[in-house]
Amino acid sequence: MIIWTKIKLPLIILTVGIAAITLITLSKPTPKPNDDLLTEPPKVKVAVQVATREQVVLSATSQGTVEAKREIDLVAQVSGLIVKVDTQFSDGDFFTQDTILIEIDSRDYRAALLNAKSRLAQAQRSLAEEKGRSRQARREWQDLGNKDANELFLRTPQLIEAQSVVAYAQADVEISQLNIERTKIQVPFDGRINETYVNVGQFVTRGTALAKVYDTDIAEVRLPLSDRQLALLDLPMLGTALDSNPAVILSAIIGGKAHQWQGIITRTEASVDVNSRMYYAIVEVVKPFEVSDHTNHSAPLIPGLFVTAKIEGKKLDNVVVLPIEVIVKRTNIYTVNDKNVIEIQPVTVLSKNSERVWIQTKVNENMTILLEKHAVVSPGTVIEPIFSSDFNDNTKIETQVAATINDGE
Repeated sequence: MIIWTKIKLPLIILTVGIAAITLITLSKPTPKPNDDLLTEPPKVKVAVQVATREQVVLSATSQGTVEAKREIDLVAQVSGLIVKVDTQFSDGDFFTQDTILIEIDSRDYRAALLNAKSRLAQAQRSLAEEKGRSRQARREWQDLGNKDANELFLRTPQLIEAQSVVAYAQADVEISQLNIERTKIQVPFDGRINETYVNVGQFVTRGTALAKVYDTDIAEVRLPLSDRQLALLDLPMLGTALDSNPAVILSAIIGGKAHQWQGIITRTEASVDVNSRMYYAIVEVVKPFEVSDHTNHSAPLIPGLFVTAKIEGKKLDNVVVLPIEVIVKRTNIYTVNDKNVIEIQPVTVLSKNSERVWIQTKVNENMTILLEKHAVVSPGTVIEPIFSSDFNDNTKIETQVAATINDGE
């Protein structure tokens, strides 16, 4: 009886609580579905463009340093005292092919020439005497009635020796004359003096460097090209002759002013640089120091000048021109299939600048390409495409202008 009294009140409270919870649960209204909430969320509107292929001419841009095609060291071939230098024998001066730049004292060599001529005369006299003795010996042998004459009796070895002495003396005369000519130092082309090492009054020996000069007829620029750039140009395999010479426009800033020069690619090097993996093309500029309407040079093209080269490219078919923003992960674009679902498509980037990209891809002719919101959407997303006709009109104009691709891109 005492236990029942203790648990009676908790049981009553528990029973009342269960009844209250059951009543609240039964009286709760049943939720009704909201038709507005069951509709699909609106699709993202994205600007797109239908892929159109064009024929374009792309150019490659590279940079290099101007060098003379021929640069040589003038070296003394004879020893002696420098007795005269031309007024043009100074650093930076130009000279012509027939200019005697340096004269070395030739008196010793003229004396040597007289000595050589004297020895030649003596040898010629000895040869004439030996010929007479040989003829006399032959007549004497014939008088004996024997047709088989002894070579020693006929003095044939002595005659051959005398002829050899004459030939040696003649060569000595020619060497002496050549040494006299070598005292007057000329260059076999029109050029410019880069640096002088000697001056009048200085004694030089054979092999002494006198000056460094270069040819002013042709200048060269060695241009590095990446594999992508090489694909844009009409160049043959390395080391072979060019069927056509792509035109090149060189440009540089001199004295705060922009200048240009016209050249052509004449050859490519026969190997790939093992460090940079770059190909090299050689550009030649004719008459680089001649500023005239005939050469189309606005300033002298000086060796050592760093220039930018724009190389004429070849015609490329089936090229798609798009805004630079369409490229995803360097070599991909987003396309839209017939169900408006985004797909990723790999492409080959031919060229690009700050606004446009030129690509080749395997997409169909009517494939739709995403132009924007690449960070918002992803492959597999369903979108609402908005076709951009304004961009198509601008693209037709852009493709008529050559694009450029920078070195190393």
